[in-house]
Amino acid sequence: MSAVQAPTNQTIIDRDMMVRRRVRQRGRQPDDAVRFLHDVSAGELADRLDVTVREFAHTLLVDDAYGAMRDRIRPLANVRGVVASAPHPQLLPAETSVVVADDEALPFAEGSLDLVLSNLSLHLTNDTPGALIQIRRALRPDGLFSAALLGGDTLSELRQSLLAAEAEITGGVSPRVVPFPDIRDLGALLQRAGFALPVTDTDRLTVRYDTMFDLMRDLRRMGLSNSLAQRSRRPATRGLFVRAAEIYADRFSDGDGRIRATFDFIYLSGWTPHESQQKPARRGSAEISLKDVLGRKS
Repeated sequence: MSAVQAPTNQTIIDRDMMVRRRVRQRGRQPDDAVRFLHDVSAGELADRLDVTVREFAHTLLVDDAYGAMRDRIRPLANVRGVVASAPHPQLLPAETSVVVADDEALPFAEGSLDLVLSNLSLHLTNDTPGALIQIRRALRPDGLFSAALLGGDTLSELRQSLLAAEAEITGGVSPRVVPFPDIRDLGALLQRAGFALPVTDTDRLTVRYDTMFDLMRDLRRMGLSNSLAQRSRRPATRGLFVRAAEIYADRFSDGDGRIRATFDFIYLSGWTPHESQQKPARRGSAEISLKDVLGRKS
């Protein structure tokens, strides 16, 4: 099960713990030391906005970790009136209008925004459908929602290695890596939330590390270490991680001995309904392209 499929009464991510870890790590190193994933997806989202023939006078950045999205949209002439939200004051930028708000409880009036951008945060919500509905309600008619999430096979190598090592050592397994959403589920959720002209696509980034411990260090510095609500409360032994690192190196290394880590970026966009919009093409006809959706005039 992925977090995006969770019923609203089921808690998969311990968000309080996740926020505490992010705040703690934020004071230990400069932002640019851990924002490389956010830079990749922020650049892609900004490029798509740059070819959108629309002006957005009221823009919300949802939990823009490390300011990657803010930096990318600053040169865009069609994006103005930027407000940033985050679940803790220490995660908010100093030079932007800010609101302390959790991704799952956005306090914005209905029809008050023209553009909502979310960069690598929605996959860490428990009620992703509810978050999408809130975003759609906060947008004016013909407003745009654009987001990047981690999904698909993200960190599949780490997940498999930890599960194999724990099964071998203890005879059982416990979850240690966040479940990531599937692109088909996300496309369906956009439609269920009431977005028109929904578009989803994906891109893969493979990052190489010397060892599994180097990968885990980066995840910890990004505040992305195990924050699962159903995680084992029994401390893992060093032996478990040593064995997992051996399995990782054996199954997922290149010829030079370095290991691979997969990050699948899923990109979403949808518009709030408006009478001026194109009607969706018949299923399978492929008559509306992403360029048409983003490049249309209002």
